[in-house]
Amino acid sequence: MPRDKSFSHEKVNRAIREEFLAKGYEGASIRSIGERAGMTSAGLYRHYADKAAMFDAMVEPLVKDIKAWISSHKNKKYSLIESEGPSVKDEVFGESFFDLIEDIILPKKAEFQMLINCSKGTKYENFIHDFVIQNQDDFLYAIQLMKKSGYPVVELSQEELHMLLSAYTTACFEPIIHNYDDDKIKKYLTTLQDFFMPGWIKIMGLS
Repeated sequence: MPRDKSFSHEKVNRAIREEFLAKGYEGASIRSIGERAGMTSAGLYRHYADKAAMFDAMVEPLVKDIKAWISSHKNKKYSLIESEGPSVKDEVFGESFFDLIEDIILPKKAEFQMLINCSKGTKYENFIHDFVIQNQDDFLYAIQLMKKSGYPVVELSQEELHMLLSAYTTACFEPIIHNYDDDKIKKYLTTLQDFFMPGWIKIMGLS
């Protein structure tokens, strides 16, 4: 009877996920992953070329989804700002970073925890810093658009904005990193939204 290759691959992926979450990338071993999957190291290599490829397979789909959401989100916001519609405030902040977390990150919470907590030694180990830098550039561009459109934006240095975005991003990711249940995460995100959103509205001259 032929072996079910899809089941075998799912079993390997489950073992990989468990190993990285338990030990991190640097502490994980091919041998231990094989033991979790019930196969030899040679058997694992029929699924993935090496440990780096295994980690990539776990987190790269999530990273791509996050980047795609950010790209779509910022382009929508830029268009709204340039349109100068009467409800631009509500529309610009109608979809927020909290939607990214709820729609994209929470369904792949284990992969996100792996990305943030377990990625030392991989190309993803500076994910949060790189994420903040990209959002900093996007936010500065949005502020310039607001200023050009006549909104009384708050003048911020790159350093100030970096500190604000670092605090904001870290706070929003904390409940997921600490593996709270989804209901608690959503509750804490509502608190963070109530705290941070008035500040972002003020900075963009929409208060």
